[in-house]
Amino acid sequence: MSLFQTNAWQDAWWAIWGSTPGFRHIQSCEQEVSGLYQDVYRLYGCIPIRCFQFIGTNYRRISTPRTEYNSLFHGGDTVSGQEPAFTELLDSGEWTEAVFRDVREDAPDLEILRRLAVSRGWSMRTLATDTAYAVDTRGSFQSYLAGLGSNTRLKLYNRRKILEGLGTVALENAWPNRVDEFFDLLNRFHRVRWGVECFNKESLEFHRCFLEQISKDGGGPSLSLLLCGDRVISVVYNVCYKGCVYNLQSGYVEDFHRKIALGTLHLGYCIETAFSSPTLQMFDMLAGTGKNDNYKARLATQHVELRSVMVVRSWLSKILYRLKDGTG
Repeated sequence: MSLFQTNAWQDAWWAIWGSTPGFRHIQSCEQEVSGLYQDVYRLYGCIPIRCFQFIGTNYRRISTPRTEYNSLFHGGDTVSGQEPAFTELLDSGEWTEAVFRDVREDAPDLEILRRLAVSRGWSMRTLATDTAYAVDTRGSFQSYLAGLGSNTRLKLYNRRKILEGLGTVALENAWPNRVDEFFDLLNRFHRVRWGVECFNKESLEFHRCFLEQISKDGGGPSLSLLLCGDRVISVVYNVCYKGCVYNLQSGYVEDFHRKIALGTLHLGYCIETAFSSPTLQMFDMLAGTGKNDNYKARLATQHVELRSVMVVRSWLSKILYRLKDGTG
């Protein structure tokens, strides 16, 4: 079970976006299984769509914070026993298509979906693939550093000497007393780097709601502030849950120093902290890449492939997608 299948994440998401016209709750999250809902709307204003989706995701209509490692079944040896209930859910429901985003390739979910689609005459399309990156923190930080390339090690760790020469360096956790300051800084840094804010009003409300509830699920926010002197120069949004640190977002002062990759350097402090904790085994950087290069691939010690798929039931939709995909 990941951070994204906690009640805190799923309930906060539904509290903010569940009232969207056309959304209907189908199934709450339970253990490792993501919640489900149906989105009813008209594509291009005319084609009726009834779409099953994971709570935490939406295809086409709204944009929300990304929810990864979604799953349809509990793990372990009990998966086969869960198939009949899931099959009954799809057989009994009125739906046009089902979109299941960011499912692990190494989980049984995709193969079960494929078999079910073949048996029912539904089509199955891949919408996107991605890779999630993580660092195993159960060894020593020095051994981890030794395994990195020299340039990566320079950016992640060795440039600390330059930073420390510019002023007193400190790390602080903005949770729970400086949350507004943290998100204000994150949005400010993102506006400079990307031209848009990291989180809009609804997303900020979601994250605040999620952070307030995650302790009930056994998690702990780590809103990391990196200071040089009295100035906050970088922020990293982490949440610890079940032995893993989930790195959700980050932002930093653009062009702070020509020799310092500030975002990577701050990640180095966070990764070192994870190595030093006996209760943590993983620092998960999740999916996605940087603006200029895939820095996560160079920092990671392991990775997981993710796939987003669509199962199509409607005969009209199957024809339209075949034409779109060039397989007709």
